[in-house]
Amino acid sequence: MQNNKFNLPEKLQKLEDLAYDLWFSWNPDVRDLFREIDIDLWRSCGRNPVQFLYDVKPYKLDSKANDTSFVEKINISWQRYNDYLKNQKTHFSKNYPKMTDHLIAYFSAEYGIHESLPNYAGGLGILAGDHTKSASELGLPFVAIGLMYKHAYFQQEIDETGNQIEKFIELNHNHLPIRLVLDEMEKPLLAKVPLLDHEVSIQIWEAKVGRVTVFLLDTNVDQNSEEDRNIIHSLYGGSRDTRIRQEIILGIGGLRALRIMGLDPTCFHMNEGHSAFLGLERLYELLNEGMDYKMALEFVRATTLFTTHTPIPAGNEAFDFEMIEKYFSNMWPKLEISNDKFFDLGRDKNIHQHEVFSLTVLALNLSSMANGVSKLHGEVSRKMWQKVWPGVPTNEIPIGHITNGIHTQTWLHREMIQLFDKYFGSDWREHIMDSHFWDKIFEIPDEEYWKIMQQMKAEMANHLRHYYDLRLKRYDENHNGYPAANEIFHTDMLTIGFARRFAPYKRALLLFRDPERLKKILNNPKHPVQILFSGKAHPANQAGKDLITKINEFSKMDGFKGKIVFVEDYNIHIARAIVTGVDVWLNTPRRPLEASGTSGQKVTINGGINFSVLDGWWIEGFNGQNGWAIGEDRHIDDPEQQDNIDSESLYNILENEIVPLYYNQDKNGVSSEWIKKSKMSFQSNIADFSSNRMVWEYLQKFYIPMIIRGERYAQEEYTKLYQFSAWKNRIQRHWDKVQISLKNGETFDVDYRILSASENREIIIALNSGGLKAGDLKVEVTLQLQDVQYGYQQIKIFPMGLVKEDGNNYEYRANITAENDGSYVFNCRVIPMHPDLYNPNETHFIKWLD
Repeated sequence: MQNNKFNLPEKLQKLEDLAYDLWFSWNPDVRDLFREIDIDLWRSCGRNPVQFLYDVKPYKLDSKANDTSFVEKINISWQRYNDYLKNQKTHFSKNYPKMTDHLIAYFSAEYGIHESLPNYAGGLGILAGDHTKSASELGLPFVAIGLMYKHAYFQQEIDETGNQIEKFIELNHNHLPIRLVLDEMEKPLLAKVPLLDHEVSIQIWEAKVGRVTVFLLDTNVDQNSEEDRNIIHSLYGGSRDTRIRQEIILGIGGLRALRIMGLDPTCFHMNEGHSAFLGLERLYELLNEGMDYKMALEFVRATTLFTTHTPIPAGNEAFDFEMIEKYFSNMWPKLEISNDKFFDLGRDKNIHQHEVFSLTVLALNLSSMANGVSKLHGEVSRKMWQKVWPGVPTNEIPIGHITNGIHTQTWLHREMIQLFDKYFGSDWREHIMDSHFWDKIFEIPDEEYWKIMQQMKAEMANHLRHYYDLRLKRYDENHNGYPAANEIFHTDMLTIGFARRFAPYKRALLLFRDPERLKKILNNPKHPVQILFSGKAHPANQAGKDLITKINEFSKMDGFKGKIVFVEDYNIHIARAIVTGVDVWLNTPRRPLEASGTSGQKVTINGGINFSVLDGWWIEGFNGQNGWAIGEDRHIDDPEQQDNIDSESLYNILENEIVPLYYNQDKNGVSSEWIKKSKMSFQSNIADFSSNRMVWEYLQKFYIPMIIRGERYAQEEYTKLYQFSAWKNRIQRHWDKVQISLKNGETFDVDYRILSASENREIIIALNSGGLKAGDLKVEVTLQLQDVQYGYQQIKIFPMGLVKEDGNNYEYRANITAENDGSYVFNCRVIPMHPDLYNPNETHFIKWLD
């Protein structure tokens, strides 16, 4: 246990360590300890246990120290906490006992772990926080790196006219649930990063998250100039120089911080492109150890995973070459490559209007493994970045997918936790990934289930009404036309939630496309509906801000007043209230621009039901029985037409299916059919869309292969790495000489290439290997459906057999048969083949017949 920093009574000293481990964020019994001492203070300090211990009156602590029952509660929570930390039989250790001495390093620009550590802006941070918690739950050897911002992401206020006002609050890091990492002299341990013509010092904050640690980097130290102290001023703020400096600190500084703490990760996970400079620093390290550039590049790629989160070009960080030269011109000589070769690592001619240095492209080029965050987003990402792999069919681009999930225990309402304890047993937390375990949800009596749903809704209403009343007190006496607090958040009314970042592609106004029809639905005297909106727009996104203003204007209009409400300052705390209290979760993104989305997943585990466009995770989660789908499973190029189709679908389903189902209640006010759909929503989603499942999938699909590959390469002074690098170098040197031609056809025109339905044909090709061995190459016939809709991407592959060999000249044959559902076109290709390739297309080499 740490020293008693707060002069706590002896019987309460265990509160200090409980306050400094964000394990409390998913364990309500720990949070309840602080609530019980002083609930008003707990709320006023933002549910931050460290700030609470600074501010709590000594007499209240003394009183609780004499409360035997309270001290026993502390001891029980403390014992459970210690048992958790010391448990050697985790999911990871039981399945991979020989890999516990390895370390996985996860890099992200933001972490949304709990509202007491406001180090996040939105979904990317929440996802990173849930990823970290599940790494702890599963027992992964895992460490995370991020930035510790001087200011929290802005607090949002809505002014009298409905406009978003941003307030940036400077954080007192000493009053957050983090501690400085100290050196042997008990002084802050400092890492140093070269920046232009000087070095920047970085201190390291440690945030404990159960069994794992998040290290947060901070340049606000005395040794730095005022300009450098403000590099990590705010999240996603400042000039382009500030952004690139933050990303240098995260990627390069993050690795140096790990090294100075004596941590040596086996593999690295870059969560979005903000940390892509990490790969450059790893190259630099390996070259200093004596490796040549090509070997170092292969080792870095073999042990790095990159996750892309956004299908929107503006969301992918990129810099002009002039800025890259300004900050990195001293690096490419150290890497022993030319400036052109350095620029090639991040050169993007694909999605930006002019040639830029893209951190996404850099991350893709420095990783052998990459993924999107849902099945559809994986498809979108492959199309978006296909020019990084010229000639490779879109569906074979080496970007896979792992669908995002949520940390179940963090987002469960305490009423649901008690329900689980009662009906699933105390060990339900060990079965989150077991979908069949949750079949028991159907055994819970409908009346009890419905009652809990209503209790959670009532709690949400009271909670949000309190914050709404505080907002009104800033206005004039008549509240500038907004309804009074007692005129909103009706607990007996069907309640729909729409809460997320406000960006135009989210289409927050789709619901208002036909205002008169919406008014009719909301104000049905027997079946009324209320809709809660919440969310922030980026301070620089005026279009997003305008959406917020418009919704607040609607909330004052006749027909909408009291039924449309905007809840200001969306954050983890407000999100937790809304996702646990609404009946329906509405999501209307313009398909396919929602990479994944996780808010709707949080609703399902609390009894809510999704009503969403088939985008992101919902196209995987929706099964026709567990919610509602808006529009169709296809993208229409004309936005106006798409909006018309989707809004009509939205109104029809809401009016004819959702509202009648909810209000089809028996004499006790219980809707059994609604509960049935709610339970189906819960059962079908809780396991598949948990972050435990997500992290375990990352482990099996990416982390373990990286660990194995990295360990193998490091053996015998990198002998296997040298052999693989030499092989790849040989492929590169000979590749231009490889020639492939059709042998059993005088011409190779379009007509000859076409096979009619069910047609069989023998294909014979001649291959000049250009000096490469047959074992270095894989020769295949591809058969593609002739359909513009699929863009020749629905490929069936037939391996070709080697039948004749004469020096560098080889003959290959294959029999192919077209499917019976249309005409097909064939082609032949050759690609390099080696057992060390994670994906056959990671070499970027491919040669086609035509």
